[in-house]
Amino acid sequence: MTLYLDEPPDVVNAGVGIGGLNVSEESFLLPDLWQIHMHKYEGAIELGGTLHPIKPGYVSLIPAGVEVRFHYRGRSENFHIHARLPKHGSPNTVPVMQDPGATTSALAEMFRQAVTANPEAPARANAESWALLWRMARLDAGPAGGGHHRSVEAALAYIEEHLPAPLAVPEIAAAVGLSHNHLTRLFHAATGTTVVAHIRRRRLERARHLLLESTLSIPAIAAAVGIADLQAFNKACRRELGASPRAVREAVRKL
Repeated sequence: MTLYLDEPPDVVNAGVGIGGLNVSEESFLLPDLWQIHMHKYEGAIELGGTLHPIKPGYVSLIPAGVEVRFHYRGRSENFHIHARLPKHGSPNTVPVMQDPGATTSALAEMFRQAVTANPEAPARANAESWALLWRMARLDAGPAGGGHHRSVEAALAYIEEHLPAPLAVPEIAAAVGLSHNHLTRLFHAATGTTVVAHIRRRRLERARHLLLESTLSIPAIAAAVGIADLQAFNKACRRELGASPRAVREAVRKL
């Protein structure tokens, strides 16, 4: 299914639902609202004749206007969020059912925050649900697919967190539990570039921001983006930004 997440959702209801107390199956439809679930039980949901198994911790998305049939095996509890989602924007393809794996606890906490925020703080419930949907959209996306993609996401996060420090591909690979060669292959498949090129681009993007928007000295900016050698920083700026650091900064002052 396709999600558009350029704008936050409008959460209408969020809470904890319980099914399977008196019936083993039941159908449910919300004509105008998406259903977002984290399941705490074993069972299945059925959409359009396709059965999607449920295990504790699985998360699911059901589009507005789509009838879903729940198959229970006794008491079945879940977090649920019912929300209007944007209908246009940048598309994100997301499966109906996903196993969050190692991120299950983090997702459960995000559901909990959304549920407890509603209805006393609807804007916060929208914000919590928006972050949750973005996390769900990245569980199983991109050319690398599934767990491979999660490894690339972990590598990207590690790079952002450690950008001011020296970074080497073997170090990043070890941090996400992959070999150097395996990370290199997965990273290129998922992003279309190399790990080293990505690090260089992100450092210079951050440098450009600091040159244009801050009063930090050029040596301080170089150190802040992980290029402490000024000569190397100058060369990198000329190569990536098309001008020296001083020229980049002066250009905005002349506007």
